[in-house]
Amino acid sequence: MGFKVAIVGATGNVGREMLNILEERGFPADEVVALASRRSLNTEVSYGDKTLKTKVLDTYDFSDVDICLMSAGGSVSKEWSPKIGAQGCVVIDNSSAWRYDADVPLIVPEVNPEAIDGFRKRNIIANPNCSTAQLVVALKPLHDAATIKRIVVATYQSVSGAGKEGMDELFQQSRAVFVADPVSAQKFTKRIAFNVIPHIDSFMEDGSTKEEWKVMAETKKMLDPKIKVSCTAVRVPVFIGHSEAVNIEFDKPISADEAREILREAPGCQVVDKPEDGGYITPYESAGEDATFISRIREDITLENGLSMWIVADNLRKGAALNTIQIAELLLERNLIKPKSAA
Repeated sequence: MGFKVAIVGATGNVGREMLNILEERGFPADEVVALASRRSLNTEVSYGDKTLKTKVLDTYDFSDVDICLMSAGGSVSKEWSPKIGAQGCVVIDNSSAWRYDADVPLIVPEVNPEAIDGFRKRNIIANPNCSTAQLVVALKPLHDAATIKRIVVATYQSVSGAGKEGMDELFQQSRAVFVADPVSAQKFTKRIAFNVIPHIDSFMEDGSTKEEWKVMAETKKMLDPKIKVSCTAVRVPVFIGHSEAVNIEFDKPISADEAREILREAPGCQVVDKPEDGGYITPYESAGEDATFISRIREDITLENGLSMWIVADNLRKGAALNTIQIAELLLERNLIKPKSAA
């Protein structure tokens, strides 16, 4: 007996990717329902060789739904996730709405699978920020081996992290540059074509941005609250794939060679690291891939126990849709839910 799965925000970049990954990975769903806002009613989306027409979220009955994959933004999730959870449906939320709630597990299955057991308090499980997800996948095995004390990370985040509007703006601005048309910025605070913007999300009182704070807070919640984290988040003119330059200070000695061997064996990680032309991964190559790629692993001679590395992943997959589906799979693996239809 399979599960009934609903996807809220099915017409967005991440929602469509969720549908693709559900089918790719053979998730045991007898029925998949695509949900969206009223303005997207009856929009067609693909699920394998099937075409689904979207239904309206605010009139949908979740009483027979087992899992709801929520990808419709924080305000929608704040309103609807508790209502859906109250109907006995487990919500896996891709927004920032519930990540910092003590009663809601924040999960990357390769990092802290045991934390999922606490989902019953609200029937909600949070998916981390896209840049945090790939970061902690690479950090977890190294932390287990040598105990991380401090991380300094600079992110290079693609425009797809800002949704379809971000991708459209990069395309339109790039075309305008080539034909000498005026370039206008609407989604981003400055021109993104052939430029980089050191500003993602709103500014906070200490001068950092909310995106930078998310990386710090989520790393601490999932990995270790004792780790010190400093982050600079930058938007770059790349369509898909987030990259990160990461400097790590450890409590115990660890060499670059040891780190490579550890990461080669770690779940979700793929090491592509040769000190030669092209011996590393770029975001372009990560698009469509499930792995978190690690390159440029080297020792930092300015620290007693320090390493630097380059981490890249498809932000729409591991940073969002794939991790959400992996959380759903984890619920099944740990026998935490059964299909309502079977009951």
